Amino acid sequence: MKRKLLGVIDATTYHEDLEDLLVHRSLAALPFGGRYRIIDFVLSNMVNSGIRSVAIFPKMQYRSLMDHLGSGKNWDLNRKRDGLFFFPSAIVDSDVNKIGSFEHFAANLDYFYRSTQEYAIISNCNTIVNMNFRPILEWHNEAKCDITEIRHQDGRSMEMYLIKTSQLIKLIETRNETGYTCMKDVVTDHSHDYSICHYEYTGYAAIIDSIDSYFTTSMKLLDPNVWKQVFLKDQPIITKVKDEPPTKYVHESEVKNAMIANGCHISGTVENSIVARGVKIGKGAVIKNCIIMQKCQIEDNCYLDSVILDKDVKVEAGTYLEGTAQNPYVIRKGTKQGALMNS
Repeated sequence: MKRKLLGVIDATTYHEDLEDLLVHRSLAALPFGGRYRIIDFVLSNMVNSGIRSVAIFPKMQYRSLMDHLGSGKNWDLNRKRDGLFFFPSAIVDSDVNKIGSFEHFAANLDYFYRSTQEYAIISNCNTIVNMNFRPILEWHNEAKCDITEIRHQDGRSMEMYLIKTSQLIKLIETRNETGYTCMKDVVTDHSHDYSICHYEYTGYAAIIDSIDSYFTTSMKLLDPNVWKQVFLKDQPIITKVKDEPPTKYVHESEVKNAMIANGCHISGTVENSIVARGVKIGKGAVIKNCIIMQKCQIEDNCYLDSVILDKDVKVEAGTYLEGTAQNPYVIRKGTKQGALMNS
């Protein structure tokens, strides 16, 4: 299995509905679940499936993504043969929401020529799922498919495709003659002779493509039934290791149904919320139904409900912020929010 599957992650996707959270980063590097980045899920799925060669195709704002993944050491991908590869796109005007751009792949064809894996799994970067690709490869071969599109049980495409590496190379090389620009073009065209199959995935899965889906999917992690489907002991979601002290809860603090990462200092109330590393929450502050990213500071006597704070946001004492589950209040990275601004 180790030499059968090649991993290809398309990290070029951009959604305008997520603009407030993507000013300084790519979608793949968007923090999720308090201590992860969104790409951790697909990448961990590949590693847990025995894949040892993974190519990531980013396009813009990928510095934070490269900083997060580094050499791939945390995923055991820092190796002499195969390993983790980055192929940034030089194509400015391509459609960033087409998964598996053949034009982008063509600029890096040598990677595919040199690969020794018989099959390739091509995936988006923004699906929250814990999936093993081994059974899908077996099913693909038994069904004698040329291309398998992985779909959720509700019929949605999960933007994941399984194909022989040699066939993928052919599609890239003949893109100008066929007119196919990406994997979706091939899967949805019925005029060719390829055998297209659809594998139905029955576990939990969510695609992050808007503020609403980001907020809703994050909040679902607080449901034990969903959490148990995403975080499996035998298929861990791997992320960048950071050495930080345990979170400190002072005597007056109160925490209910929340995910709190390391290095925080909690003096107020946190309920139904996700709090990332290094966050400080002051005395008398009330945080409900919120996503608080890394190193935010929330001073005394603040009230936040249905709010997303990006990294390094400071909320001054006495500030009141309230959104809704359908329209959460979003504060961009590194900004300051004060009581006078909301009066």
